[in-house]
Amino acid sequence: MNIGMLWFDNDPKTDLSVKIEQAAKYYQKKYGQAPNHCMVNPSMLAKQKSEPNGVKVTINPTIMPNHLWIGINTTSKQEMKSE
Repeated sequence: MNIGMLWFDNDPKTDLSVKIEQAAKYYQKKYGQAPNHCMVNPSMLAKQKSEPNGVKVTINPTIMPNHLWIGINTTSKQEMKSE
């Protein structure tokens, strides 16, 4: 995913899936499309195993903690697995 929106949420009481859902709703409202991919720092993905609202969640060590990089991934599924 090359283009996306950076979302910051440092509330320790809010679950990651809720943060992703909030970011996805904002993204859809702002850009008119529902996002399908979200990258997070490995430290944030401790217990997250589901895909909130169909958003694929992957780890990326270059994403700072408490930040989400959310957008639309147009690459093939094979490329997404290698990220």
